[in-house]
Amino acid sequence: MMLLQTAGQSLLEAFFMFWATLWALILGFTLSGAVQAFVSRHEMQKAMGDHRAGTVVRTGFLGAASSSCSYAATALAKSLFQRGADFTTAMVFMIASTNLVVELGIVLWLLIGWQFALAEFVGGAIMIALFVLIAPRVFPAAELEQARERLNARASVKGRSGESDEAGRHGVNLWQRLRSKAGWADAAGYAVSDLSMLRRELLIGYLVAGILAVAVPASAYDVVFFSGHGFWTDLENVIAGPFVAFISFVCSIGNVPLAAALFKGGLGFGGTVAFVFADLIALPLVIIYGKFYGRRIAVRILFSFWAVMSVSGLVVDLLFRALGIPAPARPVEIAHTSFEWNYTTWLNIAALIVAAVVYWLYRNRERFGGMEKYAKDLVCGMQVERAHAPATHLHGGATYYFCSDRCHEKFTNDPENYINQPGTETGAAGASKGADKDTAVDPVCGMEVDTARPAAAHVHDGTR
Repeated sequence: MMLLQTAGQSLLEAFFMFWATLWALILGFTLSGAVQAFVSRHEMQKAMGDHRAGTVVRTGFLGAASSSCSYAATALAKSLFQRGADFTTAMVFMIASTNLVVELGIVLWLLIGWQFALAEFVGGAIMIALFVLIAPRVFPAAELEQARERLNARASVKGRSGESDEAGRHGVNLWQRLRSKAGWADAAGYAVSDLSMLRRELLIGYLVAGILAVAVPASAYDVVFFSGHGFWTDLENVIAGPFVAFISFVCSIGNVPLAAALFKGGLGFGGTVAFVFADLIALPLVIIYGKFYGRRIAVRILFSFWAVMSVSGLVVDLLFRALGIPAPARPVEIAHTSFEWNYTTWLNIAALIVAAVVYWLYRNRERFGGMEKYAKDLVCGMQVERAHAPATHLHGGATYYFCSDRCHEKFTNDPENYINQPGTETGAAGASKGADKDTAVDPVCGMEVDTARPAAAHVHDGTR
């Protein structure tokens, strides 16, 4: 009986954490979809040819504007590096697009305090500066060039085509793009597919956070996170925080509710900040780095990221104390577990109306002229531009498009499992059967991919 009661309270806590942040999630996915549809990837690539101070600052802003999930950010950074972007700058883009994120800051503010939202942006800037400082000393130029050559060789074998500019078809300049109905339909496609791709991370993040907040006693946290030892406690916490992220398998915004639960349980302010930063070193992502760049570079990415994340968390903690910025009080409860007519409820109602409009645009995107160059990754549900797809696969006379090699590999292991999913329409949703199609869907994750520039492609039973 006690177990059922605890489970019920954990689910209730998880739901109201989600309810407290629902409007921020919808706002974030909507803005991210618009940026992905209207910002030219070619323009981003041109701005990232070196790692000088001005280039790094521009890249940071581009990454923040292109906020995305950790897996998509990793695939995009690899694609930019492969096509000539500086490796350090490509990694800065990846850091910025997963940490200097408006919706992430809002959700942190709502769950555990404005200090964490401020720490996200201050610490993110510190983390980027530290990485730019150490990267030339950690990553040998010769190994990076070999990694780029391997990526290009693999792309050549898989039939990657030339460059194209996905945003350009909506207009020459940004104002023309913003007035394009097809552009907004594509933006809605990105927003909905990003949510589909991240639904697992969000679900796991909130559920685990609810369990940690309700079912785990404070004494258990005392064993993991040392307390009462001054600076040594702070140091242990900023090292332990990223380690928890490494083994948690939860990336992107899904680790924010986990951060709230860990902070409530006893993880220090700096350690919690370091944990939030560490979504880029979750174990599945480290494995992906190895496939992209080779094991030696992947190990260096892991430990260099871990170092700058830990140091940034510690520096932010010490800096805030020096400036007299008070640490947020540990919450007795992360979210109030009942409905109230307050600003959160009204904002959620408004956000749900916006979500309904976005979904309507998504359902009618072909009528508005959208989806001409896009496909859906059948594995994760992400919308992928065919010309920039990280991977493609030919199966049964149809070409499928994927957001990453990870989704491509899942699909090739069992294509029929994804093709025969309920609601999957091979021609429209995930594949291209004719030469007149420019986009297709990655059937593993569901992301739409541009056929001309997939991250990877695969031919199976005569289908690409």
